[in-house]
Amino acid sequence: MQGATLPKNRALVARHAAFTALGMIEAGAYADAALDRVMRQYGDLDGRDRRLVTELVYGCTRQLRALDGWIDRLATRSAQEQPPTLRNLLRLGLYQLIYLDRIPDSAAVDTTVELAKFCGLKGLSGFVNGLLRGYLRQKAKNPNPLTSVAGLEPVERLAQTYSYPNWIVQTWLDRLGETETEQLCQWFDQPPTIDLRVNTLVTDRETVMAALTAAGVAVTPIDHLSNALRLTAQRGHGDDSLAETSATEPDSRSADAPDNGRAWIATLPGYGAGWWTVQDASAQLVALLLDPQPGETVIDACAAPGGKTAHIAALMQDQGQVWAIDRAGSRLRKVQDTVRRLGLRSIRTVEADSTGGKAPLVTAARKRDRSRSKSGPISGLEQVPTQCDRLLLDVPCSGLGTLHRRADARWRQTPETVAQLVQIQRDLLDRAEAWVRPGGVAVYATCTVHEPENGAIIRDFLQRHPHWAIEPPTPDSPLAPFVTAAGWLELWPHHWQMDGFFMVKLRRQPRDP
Repeated sequence: MQGATLPKNRALVARHAAFTALGMIEAGAYADAALDRVMRQYGDLDGRDRRLVTELVYGCTRQLRALDGWIDRLATRSAQEQPPTLRNLLRLGLYQLIYLDRIPDSAAVDTTVELAKFCGLKGLSGFVNGLLRGYLRQKAKNPNPLTSVAGLEPVERLAQTYSYPNWIVQTWLDRLGETETEQLCQWFDQPPTIDLRVNTLVTDRETVMAALTAAGVAVTPIDHLSNALRLTAQRGHGDDSLAETSATEPDSRSADAPDNGRAWIATLPGYGAGWWTVQDASAQLVALLLDPQPGETVIDACAAPGGKTAHIAALMQDQGQVWAIDRAGSRLRKVQDTVRRLGLRSIRTVEADSTGGKAPLVTAARKRDRSRSKSGPISGLEQVPTQCDRLLLDVPCSGLGTLHRRADARWRQTPETVAQLVQIQRDLLDRAEAWVRPGGVAVYATCTVHEPENGAIIRDFLQRHPHWAIEPPTPDSPLAPFVTAAGWLELWPHHWQMDGFFMVKLRRQPRDP
C-alpha cells in the first residue's frame, strides 16, 4: 500500500486490508467498491491473501447481524455502542472463529489482537483478546453456537442466526414456511457460483469445456441449458480459488471488463476470442423466454451490463436490430465492452430513460466524442424505433434473489426503497404499450423473489391492459420445469441452485380492441 505504513507481520496485511475496507463500508461505501479500492491500494497481495481479504470483507458484511449479536452477548456494551474501529476489529475476529474453519482459532485471536495494537487500540487489545476467548469458551460448551438463538419466534431466530433483516425473512416465511425459509437463508449465505454462457456464434459448449479442462479449470454442464457451464475449481488452488471472482456483483460491473476482483477470468481460454461470457444460469433463461428471431427488431429497455443483450443478439444469429437502452452512460460502456469482445454487430446502445423521462445531460465534449464514433451511444429515445417485435424489460429491482452476490444488499434494501422500485417497475412495464407492435411480445424480468415486484406487478398490468395475456412456455420447452400455475417463471435458489429470478412472457393481441 503506497503512502501508508503496513504491518510487518505478513499475516496481518490481508486482515488490515479487510479492516480498511470495512471502515469504508461503515462510512457508507458499497461493499464491492470498498473491496476494489483496497485491492488497488494493497497491490502486492498474492492470490491467497486477496481471497482472504474478499472472504473477510464480504463475509463480515453479510453476517453483520449475527456478528453484532455475539458482541452484544459477550460484551457489557452492545455492538452499536462500541467505537466503529473496535466494532470492526471484533467482527473480523469473530468471523474467522465462527465461519472460517481453515484458520486455527489461535491464529484468528492472535492476529486480531495484534491488529488492534497496530491500529492504535493497544489499550483495548486485552478487551479484544478477552471477548474472542469468551466466544471460544461458549463454543466449547456448545459446538454449534448458532443454536444459541433457539427458542425465539421463527422470524427472530432465522434473522439472527443467518443475519438478515426481519422484514426480509418475514416475507419468505409468509410464502414458504419455516423449513424452506431456513433453507433459503442458508443458500444465500454460501459463496456464489460462476456460470458461463457459450457464444454459439463462434464456438460450441464442447469446445469450451475441453479448453477449460485442459487449462486446469473444473467445469460442468448446467441442466436445462444447452449452452451453459459452471466453473467449480481451478487446478492447484483448491475450491476456494473461485472466491474472489464469484463474490463480485455481476450487475454492478461487466464480466467482460475484469477488475481487481475478477482479473483472472480474462486469462481463461477463449475469453479474448469471445467464446463465452459470464452469466448466471437464471439470467440465461430470460432471453430464451423472449425467443427473438433473426431479422426482428428488439428493444432491451434496461440493458446494462449487457449479458442479456448479447444473448438476444446471439439467438438472432446477429441478424436484425437490438436496441440496448440504459440511462447511465458509464453502464452502457460495459454493454459496449461485451459487444466488442463477442464480435456482435446488431446491437446499438442508447443513453436514455426508458420510462420516457429525459436522458442525463450530455456535455458538448461528449457529443463531439460520440459524433466521431459510430459505436458510441445515441442520446435520447428519438433514435429508437417507435415499435418493436419484442421488448425485454429486465427492470431495476431489489435484487433479493441475488443476496449471495451482493453482500450488503440485505442491509441497503428496505420496504420503503422497494416501494419506490415498484413504481419504477410499473412505469417501465407500461412502456410495452408504446413500443410493442400488435401481436408482439414483452418479457418482464427481475432478479428478486419479492412478490410485490413480481406477480403483483403483472396482475396489476393485465387488469389495466386486458389486450395483453401471459404466454407460458410450451411443455417441451427447456423452460417448462420453471413454470408456475400462473404461467410465469419463478426460480427459488434453494430449489434450482441458481440465482433467484422471476420472468414472464406477455403477448399483445394482434388487434387491440
